[in-house]
Amino acid sequence: MKVTILQFPGTNCEYDTQHAFEKLGCSTEILWHKSEEVSSDTDLLVVAGGFSYGDYLRSGAIAKFSPVMKAVGKYAANGGKVLGICNGFQVLTEAGLLPGALKRNEHLHFISKHHHLKVQNNDNDFLKELNNGDVVNIPIAHHDGNYYIDEDGLKELKANNQILVTYCDENGNELNPNGSVDSIAGVCNKEKNVFGLMPHPERAMEAILGSDDGVKMLEGFLKA
Repeated sequence: MKVTILQFPGTNCEYDTQHAFEKLGCSTEILWHKSEEVSSDTDLLVVAGGFSYGDYLRSGAIAKFSPVMKAVGKYAANGGKVLGICNGFQVLTEAGLLPGALKRNEHLHFISKHHHLKVQNNDNDFLKELNNGDVVNIPIAHHDGNYYIDEDGLKELKANNQILVTYCDENGNELNPNGSVDSIAGVCNKEKNVFGLMPHPERAMEAILGSDDGVKMLEGFLKA
């Protein structure tokens, strides 16, 4: 399996992402944002975390104009699988590839810690190795992770099983760290080939580093 990982000025999780997927046996390619095409042998395209363009204007707002984003849109429109992690999630919402938006955290603080997530819908390639209701422990590290969507949009997400994971405590009870609507931590598009989440599964690959719960999340793509 070939995983292509986007790199913008300010991206800082591309090598963590590369390590995670290579640990799972994938080949990887890091793709600079000025590229105008995605390699035809790509099985999964990852928009990695970081601070693209220094988060100027708004997180992900400038990155969406990078040359590579036209190719990302075309790749997704043709059914290619795309995963946005943290800043990558912000970029995908700014680009209109995922619904909603990411705002400043409710209490205006940068949050960096492990946080539990509850799986809400596993009828997709990303989470199919987990069960609905499973609780995983995954690091979060963001300043603009407050997911917003209006009431009609939220109804649509629920109707189409597009809510992937929500924030919770270790027992699965709702515990919202940043003010996100309905404690949403990750969503997908209607077609279920574009995924985004604020937490970092690529940083939860080894128990010695606090959690290996990210393995089952990323493994879903390998068995697609």
